[in-house]
Amino acid sequence: MADRRERVSKMPSWLRVPVADGAAQQARRAVRAALAEHGLNTVCQEAHCPNAVDCWASGTATFMVLGARCTRSCRFCSVETGDPRGKVDAAEPLRVARAAAALKLRHVVLTSVDRDDLPDGGAVAFRSVIETVHRELPDASIEALVPDFAGNPAAIRLLASAPVDVLGHNVETIRRLTPAVRDRRAGYDQSLRVLAALRDGSPSHVVLKSSLMLGLGETLAETEEALTDIRRAGVDAITIGQYMQPNRDCLPVERYVPPGEFLQLEAAARRVGFRAVFAGPTVRSSYRARELLDQLCDVSST
Repeated sequence: MADRRERVSKMPSWLRVPVADGAAQQARRAVRAALAEHGLNTVCQEAHCPNAVDCWASGTATFMVLGARCTRSCRFCSVETGDPRGKVDAAEPLRVARAAAALKLRHVVLTSVDRDDLPDGGAVAFRSVIETVHRELPDASIEALVPDFAGNPAAIRLLASAPVDVLGHNVETIRRLTPAVRDRRAGYDQSLRVLAALRDGSPSHVVLKSSLMLGLGETLAETEEALTDIRRAGVDAITIGQYMQPNRDCLPVERYVPPGEFLQLEAAARRVGFRAVFAGPTVRSSYRARELLDQLCDVSST
């Protein structure tokens, strides 16, 4: 066991992110300054995403709304867990829109913590952010990565009808591992139901997206089964990446998945009907989000 833990603790070469160039570093400084000025959070920072600078430099950022404290305690996530006690910042929508405008973003990704302390799970507040960004940045595309709202149908319908280009909800992992990886209030089948409800409630032009992370002990067959389940829920686009332990309190990495296996899964995802797939060791749910949307638009126009 000791030898195995030593082996998985060593990061392989394919996971090493190149040092950012001057333009990317400038983008990093601009994003950090805008976040500080407007008192905002990005999931890029909270989740220690390896692609943050790359995305910021390409005109994409992922804002985390409804605060930085989550009511759930998923074992893969480094976001702070606690009770926000029903607090909602009424000024947040305009602050997000102003920050996005200041950064001249082409694609605005919005996500949120789980807010089980609110009767609607934060759906009204989340939609308010979307509508404000849409009003203030009419030329920017918008992607909303939403929680499960505890399966609340009214909350899901409210987000499904929001003015977005992409709607996302992450299944995260395979069925067998879900109880060990995600909070007990989440669930594999609940996430599939949420995706299906988002598909049913959203206009046909809205892209539905989900994500899986690997390296937690799943088998290739189990991952392929999850891809089939997610596609059957009506999902158009999927991202598949390597789980990285964000801190010592989170689950350890069981295995670093080699690039060739991601290529296998990309092919499997396309076989079951996904219209767009990003699969690779450093891929995250918001990885090249605008590029994925452009890819889908190109496919639709041919």
